[in-house]
Amino acid sequence: MVKAYLRYELAGSWGVINSPGCNVCYDRSGRHLLTASLENVSVWNIKQAVVAKTLTPPISQSGKAAGEVTQIAASPSANQVAVGHADGTVRLWDLDSGECAATFSGHRKEVSALRFSRGGALLASGSKDTDVVVWDVAGEAGLYRLRGHRGQVTDLVFVERGSRRLVSCSKDEQVKVWDLDTQHCCQTVVGHRGEVWSLDVDPSETRLATGSSDAELRVYQINAEVDEDGDDVAMTDAPGAAAGAGQQAAGQGGGRAAAGSSFLAPMGSVRRQAGERAETVRYASVPGPHGGVLLTCQSAGKVTEVYRVRSEAEAAKKMKRRRKRRREKAEKREKAAAAGGQAPEEEAGEEPDRLTAGDELQLVAAIRSKHKARSCAVVPAASASGGAGRRAAASSHVASLVLALTNNSLEVWDVREGGEQGEGGAGASGAADRAQVIDLPGHRSDVRALALASDDSLLLSASNNCVKVWNPRSGACLRTVPSGYGLCALFAPGNRHAVVGTKEGGIEIFDVATSSRVAVVGAHTGAVWSLAPLPDSSGFVSGSADHDIKFWEWGVAADPDTGAKQLAITNTRCAAPLHISGAPPPPGQAPPWAVPSLGTRDAVPAAFFLSLYGHKLPVLSMDISSDSTLLVTGSADKNIKIWGLDFGDCHRSLFAHGDSVMAVAFVPNTHYLFTAGKDRLIKYWDVDKFEQLLTLEGHCAEVWCLAVGSLGDLLVSGSHDRSLRRWERTDEPFFVEEEKERRLESLFEGDLEAADRAPLGQEDPGEEGAVGTAGRKTLETVTAADDIIEALDLATDEEERGREYEQEKASNPKAKPPVPNPLLLGLSPSAYLLRVVGRVRSSELEQALLLLPFTDALHLLGYIVGWLRVGTQVELLCRVATLLQRLHMQQLVGTPSAKPLLIELQQLLRQRVQEAKDMMGYNLAAMEHLQRSLRERQALPPAAAAATAAAAVLPLKRKVAEAAGPR
Repeated sequence: MVKAYLRYELAGSWGVINSPGCNVCYDRSGRHLLTASLENVSVWNIKQAVVAKTLTPPISQSGKAAGEVTQIAASPSANQVAVGHADGTVRLWDLDSGECAATFSGHRKEVSALRFSRGGALLASGSKDTDVVVWDVAGEAGLYRLRGHRGQVTDLVFVERGSRRLVSCSKDEQVKVWDLDTQHCCQTVVGHRGEVWSLDVDPSETRLATGSSDAELRVYQINAEVDEDGDDVAMTDAPGAAAGAGQQAAGQGGGRAAAGSSFLAPMGSVRRQAGERAETVRYASVPGPHGGVLLTCQSAGKVTEVYRVRSEAEAAKKMKRRRKRRREKAEKREKAAAAGGQAPEEEAGEEPDRLTAGDELQLVAAIRSKHKARSCAVVPAASASGGAGRRAAASSHVASLVLALTNNSLEVWDVREGGEQGEGGAGASGAADRAQVIDLPGHRSDVRALALASDDSLLLSASNNCVKVWNPRSGACLRTVPSGYGLCALFAPGNRHAVVGTKEGGIEIFDVATSSRVAVVGAHTGAVWSLAPLPDSSGFVSGSADHDIKFWEWGVAADPDTGAKQLAITNTRCAAPLHISGAPPPPGQAPPWAVPSLGTRDAVPAAFFLSLYGHKLPVLSMDISSDSTLLVTGSADKNIKIWGLDFGDCHRSLFAHGDSVMAVAFVPNTHYLFTAGKDRLIKYWDVDKFEQLLTLEGHCAEVWCLAVGSLGDLLVSGSHDRSLRRWERTDEPFFVEEEKERRLESLFEGDLEAADRAPLGQEDPGEEGAVGTAGRKTLETVTAADDIIEALDLATDEEERGREYEQEKASNPKAKPPVPNPLLLGLSPSAYLLRVVGRVRSSELEQALLLLPFTDALHLLGYIVGWLRVGTQVELLCRVATLLQRLHMQQLVGTPSAKPLLIELQQLLRQRVQEAKDMMGYNLAAMEHLQRSLRERQALPPAAAAATAAAAVLPLKRKVAEAAGPR
């Protein structure tokens, strides 16, 4: 009989405040901060320093976990957020319900840029695959793909003043302007002396700022009324311009377009104080007496600069003063030249007479954090209440910023005008103070050791500089105690104390209840790599890099300061190493102390028992089963070896991971085993049958340690990505063969992602300025296409059975009708097929139709004609018919039998679309009439009346959307 096992699934993860590879941003309301926590998105209440909500992406059909979050963008018009992942997918989340509204699959590599349009109707995404994809948020579908960059797309921004345009920057040192109406590149800005990392436009959409690898912050004037002729306009940026002097006029230099004839005209640059590249450049509108428009430039180092954008009058006054100083200098040069009898010489790099970036930007403060910053966000005015509101009300307060640091922490800084000289940096008019730090819910570095209490009520994690105690069920941080660099840990009997072995060679004793370090014992001269309790719980054994194995006993000693009794440890014996002192054991040989300290079940380990050989590289971890019959070792050679402890024979050697095996742990009272490796995977094994049962995916970096619960229903893992993950045993049984099939599906999905196949009608990926389809082939689109083909075949067979029955009934009136097919779910063949087509997600519909053969596509068009006659789901049918005609136009033109079908389809489409348009116009007129009636009845102020009317007509809007049919 085939054996069934119980499945382990991810039940929770914690420990990551913000991922170092993602930005942070506020939602539309300004009350919550959105940060990436590996594959999840955490919604933070900064005032309370708690996570209000966590957005967790669903697992794919093959069981593959979602990729790490790399970009976050909040919608300006709806309570939605777009999230880009490392696997190239973009997910659209509803923050109110916490559900994923849509999933877009259009990139082959990591999403590196996301930006909504001002109205929130469009979403642009850029990736490391050098493509830019524009998505329709309302239609939940991709519109087109823009190609032209030759490097990773680093940032995007929409410019909607005048015609719709999209500006993108890339690591290829170029900034491109795309006309979204014609879908082509209308201007390319070159001349940056390095990779362009970020850009943004001001709220009035008259200025665009860019940050690159050099120390200059460049500003461009946006000419929205420029008349484009459809050709790319090459612009160069004069390198080597002095700080604040700006660039030369756009008409100077070869190949440079006139300033008035380009969409982006250079205004010069401002030299930044930070020497590192610019990471994030953002404009923000801040209210208050010292508010206005601010420009923040966060570098890849520890410096974040805050600039204030002067008003037009102030900028003009600054320009006049600059001109006056220039005239005074020129007069002095002329006088000096006249006195010396020499002709006056004009200075190199003469400043222009027009407005420059130095005239508009004034440095307010340069924030210097203790650690490198990854992203920054200006705290919106909506969140300035309580203490933040009192600070905002202060006469000198300018703005508050949130910095996401690379050490897994968040900092809130207050920027103010004035302050002591030097607080805000050289040349700054203000200063900045750190107002809040959020760092307790996670470690500053990777998690190196885990230990569970005997009753699984507490979890201890050790890292560099601190030890944390968690509730393993909820993930709440209960205690944080400073410590050394912990490498191993265990709980003392009673679970009131814990022992941690450090990299410095010490053993530290902690009192969990009082959150204090009781004692530090200098146990070894090398790093303590292993701690193992004795079978009778009288003490423990420590193994170190100094080649010594020491036995310790629990005891009680008096505190020398207070005299209170406290836990202490006493060294009872030290086992001498069996190999030459100062030389490591031979490669592949388990250290001689490993078997006695972990495997001996009597209390007096006195003699050498076994020496195990076989690994080709050093052994990194080992564990012994509860019945002391099996020893499993994990090595850097990627294998695990199963040894018998009766004779020391190797039962089996298994290739376990794609990289070094870092941890192995038996499930108590079983021969089931968990292994963890540097390949980011955790695997579940049946050691008796030498079979792999499960692969647990989720970690985004190397997995260092494991801790199994006393009942075997709980597994906790710690990783280099600073996260702790809880895996729980469920009641769902599974079979080994089923898991093998799932792994094969996962390999198939990986092949689809790795394949760089161009769909039908798609241009060469390397073609400059080409426009392609937005989606890409995934396992979901392949499954959707298979479902449509199966439904077509099923509907055709049922209709053929119906025709045969009608023919037989004409000759034999007593003929029995055919038995309905249960697969149709009680629907007619046509209705069942429409149900299958309607269930395909809008974002996957185009790619699913791409995979249909021409014969099936022609057959589907015939069904669409029948559905349009009834007039159901007009919007969906119009989209499907349009896509099929566009994809198979050449075959349809060359098929004479398709001509009558296309003629009727054209007539029906026009008729049904006009009917839907009339219905929408009628409903909109009714809603406007309802708004006017509500305003007249209530006699409210215009703003309040508009809000009340909008709330009243919301159900009607939903009905209108439902009447238009699903997308």
